[in-house]
Amino acid sequence: MINSSSMGQQITKPGNKNKKKKLDIKKAIKKPGALRASLGIKKGKKIPVATLKKAAKAPGKLGQRARFAQTLKKMKRRRA
Repeated sequence: MINSSSMGQQITKPGNKNKKKKLDIKKAIKKPGALRASLGIKKGKKIPVATLKKAAKAPGKLGQRARFAQTLKKMKRRRA
């Protein structure tokens, strides 16, 4: 069904039903392992929750990466 555009309404096409865009997390992670390296944690070891919380309060890239890691952790929990 096509609505008239002269009345200021949006034109909608059949079959285009408000599809939700899927986030591409792989593209969001630019430098894998950068957070671990900046925290001084060896490869293969888990980042402790307390260390991650403390790093999330830091300014700049370190804080940004730590906050993103917390977000990814929440997303993982919701899926399972």
